Amino acid sequence: MAAPVHITFLGGLGDIGRNCAVLEQEGALLLIDCGIMFPDTDMLGVDVVLPDFTWLRERADDIVGCVATHGHEDHVGGLSYLLREASFPVFGSELTLGLARGRIEEAGLLKRTELTPVADGETWTIGPFDVEFIPTTHSVPEAFATAYHTAQGTILHSGDFKIDLSPVDGRLTDLARIGALADGDGIRLLLADSTNADQPGHARSETSVGEVLYNLLHHEEGRRVVVACFASHIHRIQQLANAAVSFGRVVAPLGRSMRRNVTMARELGLLDIPDSALIAAEAIGDRDPGEVMVICTGSQGEPMSALAQLSTGDNRFLSLSEDDTVILSSHPIPGNEHAVTRVIDNLMRAGADVVHSGISDVHATGHAKREELKLYQSIVQPEWFVPVHGEYHHLVAHARIAEEMGVPVEQVVVAEDGDRLVLDDQGLRKVERVPSEYVYVHGTVGDVGPGVLSDRQVLSREGLVSVIVCVDPAARRLVAGPEVATRGWVHPDGSSGLLADLADRVAEVVRSALADGTTDRAAIAKVIRRAAGSFVSERTRRRPMVVPVVLIAGD
Repeated sequence: MAAPVHITFLGGLGDIGRNCAVLEQEGALLLIDCGIMFPDTDMLGVDVVLPDFTWLRERADDIVGCVATHGHEDHVGGLSYLLREASFPVFGSELTLGLARGRIEEAGLLKRTELTPVADGETWTIGPFDVEFIPTTHSVPEAFATAYHTAQGTILHSGDFKIDLSPVDGRLTDLARIGALADGDGIRLLLADSTNADQPGHARSETSVGEVLYNLLHHEEGRRVVVACFASHIHRIQQLANAAVSFGRVVAPLGRSMRRNVTMARELGLLDIPDSALIAAEAIGDRDPGEVMVICTGSQGEPMSALAQLSTGDNRFLSLSEDDTVILSSHPIPGNEHAVTRVIDNLMRAGADVVHSGISDVHATGHAKREELKLYQSIVQPEWFVPVHGEYHHLVAHARIAEEMGVPVEQVVVAEDGDRLVLDDQGLRKVERVPSEYVYVHGTVGDVGPGVLSDRQVLSREGLVSVIVCVDPAARRLVAGPEVATRGWVHPDGSSGLLADLADRVAEVVRSALADGTTDRAAIAKVIRRAAGSFVSERTRRRPMVVPVVLIAGD
């Protein structure tokens, strides 16, 4: 019997982001990506959301490495957090490692890892795994599908991908190699991107976006153009630069990550922009508006991004006016729609014209749609299939595509975060669960748990009522108070009668409790919280957070 291989999913199955899976063979753990997720609007104050590393933390010494399939934050952004608790090498393309390096370096953790660049078609031995890196097309250059040659046969992970037959850099998805693996010993298990599994047709080629952007620049001659896109979208930046140069414009990168990535991509030979066509943000005001294209971050409405600052007039390099056209060359990630709409409104208040994906084809997805996924299944012909990377309805849609393409229904496993599967001589099956809760980050790891987040949500919806009393337990009497303070419940200036009635109710129950022999601080606080909460609910039909403060006379 061959040694079994376990697959553990810590993130990315059931939501968009925090992609992280773990292969295990002979006690060695190999990570496939380690990403973050950006918070929903109800995750108040949260900066990012991480996978739950509890299970990995307990087995930190068993980690032999991490394979980074590509450089997007939802695949490599979590490394700077996990490396605080474990030390391991990271394998990926030069660009992928360059994009990951920034966060790791900022966290002071470069000594905890070895960033190991790999090239198209190479096979690396990482612990007990032979890992083959197969070129694939996505919205960031140098993305990989990865084939893991294990004791249980070949496991193919598609990475995030689409089948772009005319990519900007000419680097095609190596379908021939994938087909050769399928025709050889076969693909025992396929893990494949499900993000657009419910979308019909084929994803547009990235080069088609370049044509749209070129035509927009022609239409906007004489006006300054500001384009917001992902700083990692090097192909989009290349096409923007090509269009700018063809119309005699200079390019001004705006935003720290945009400046950093443009510099890095040029150094790696992945971005071709002549020195004469680049200017610093400080020089934007020295040029006529029609001579400049600004490329900036903030296409998802991120609050501190360059575009958000432009929309509110807070950017120190540029103030927008009716002479500007802003192009959002992206599509809102689910959950970001409200933030993007708010930025668009502010841009228009500043006088700028705004072009976005709702009115022009200024964006192309980086993820395969239904017909491409069907083609992938027909080439791979996996024995077993697990859809990955997507919300639950995406996973189910992809499972149905696999069944339609001939994978037996009993050999399609729809897994979720926390599921641990085993692939052995008998096949693939779920065997157990590991911790997989969201880990909320606000400033530092671990300072925002579900309880804290719940409290923030209550405060944002209902407000706060604080009730302060001073008691003398020995004399069993109320010495001072109650004093009532409120934030976000009612305004004191117009509700003095209501607050006075609340104080009277609390005074009554505190005196009664003291008379009955209740003198413990915590017990008195509980009495206050119950009485105040009941009063507030009765009189206002609201449930603010009630914070009792009990002072002991003489303390």
